[in-house]
Amino acid sequence: MTDVQLGMPQLPPPAYPDEVRERLTADAREIIGRYPDSRSALLPLLHLVQSEEGYVTRTGIGFCADVLELTTAEVTAVATFYSMYRRKPSGDYQVGVCTNTLCAVLGGDAIFAALQEHLELGNGETTEDGKVTLEHIECNAACDFAPVVMINWEFFDNQTIESAKRLVDDLRAGRKVVPTRGAPLCDFKQTARTLAGFPDERPGATAAGGSAGPASLAGLRLAKGEAGPGRVVTQRGADRPAGEQPAEHPSSHDAPQQTSASDPHHPAGPAAEEGE
Repeated sequence: MTDVQLGMPQLPPPAYPDEVRERLTADAREIIGRYPDSRSALLPLLHLVQSEEGYVTRTGIGFCADVLELTTAEVTAVATFYSMYRRKPSGDYQVGVCTNTLCAVLGGDAIFAALQEHLELGNGETTEDGKVTLEHIECNAACDFAPVVMINWEFFDNQTIESAKRLVDDLRAGRKVVPTRGAPLCDFKQTARTLAGFPDERPGATAAGGSAGPASLAGLRLAKGEAGPGRVVTQRGADRPAGEQPAEHPSSHDAPQQTSASDPHHPAGPAAEEGE
């Protein structure tokens, strides 16, 4: 028989201070006004309360429930479904290492393991100085720049173990870190406010850009009728008839890259044998 622990009922969360609630209420009205159905505003509202304290607190959940006339259970169900909402205090910089298939085989697994050792953190844990939270991410949707690290959802492409270590060291030391693509880096609270739908007012932020690589855009070009006829791409190193040239390939990893595990000068570490 399993022991049942009966504790005291959880007390209601503290309310926001009056000036904070007044400010958040004004922002919430602006967000809700964008939608024909108020409950559709829940996702950006969760980003809004996350921008206040750096994570979604019970106070934030209660606020969202009040302004949308939902139950706290309904708000909690959404907040706990999406990993982009933090449920505990976390760092100023969320460092996510893609460990999905392509990034993993090109060095993402090795980068994540190296950062865990370097920072002495487990997945989802935060450094004692409160600067960096480390986590693995299933996909950063940037496969042709693999292995990819994201910091507060900004791209850092073609990473190696050493470059990833430099990134987290620079973040902790307060040195400037520049994403490969996209807006200049800001802290997690600022990122959350932008995701709530408010403009990033930093100079140059909206002018910053970047795009997916040619492999990611191949399907779009085909859909627009811009691409040429299909080509047969043979396996790298496979035998070909005499005089036949290897087919061109749109992927940035068709040849070994100095920034991936395919480059012998930047090994990702020994591969385990099957069954190990």
